[in-house]
Amino acid sequence: MGKVVYATGIDHVSGSLAKPKVKDGHSCGSYLIGTHRVAPTTNPNCTRLFIRPADAYNRTTPVTTEETRIRNRFSSIAASVAARSKDLMKISADQAAFAAQKDQPGGKKTMRSYLWKLEKEAYDAEHNG
Repeated sequence: MGKVVYATGIDHVSGSLAKPKVKDGHSCGSYLIGTHRVAPTTNPNCTRLFIRPADAYNRTTPVTTEETRIRNRFSSIAASVAARSKDLMKISADQAAFAAQKDQPGGKKTMRSYLWKLEKEAYDAEHNG
């Protein structure tokens, strides 16, 4: 993936930088999308540019049952992570456990990734075990 370096005075760009023109009822051209990540991470490259054709995501096949299962799993785990991160009864214990594993080999480096790991394991144990 390419790396974007901006001129002096421009810190970052974010959002749709160029949209396709609509002519005679259809889109002509491509999207130019810039993203800037502000979340804490170990990767130093925070800015990315993407070019997406205007008609790139017109799906031609129906959603399979496997895709539906995966989407439901993801949304369930995401909801559990959001709820757990706000649960006052678990915050202190989660923070202590996170700090204990953070510097271990294979340990999660952010609290969010740690909570995702815990909730993913809980979901998989409940639904597959």
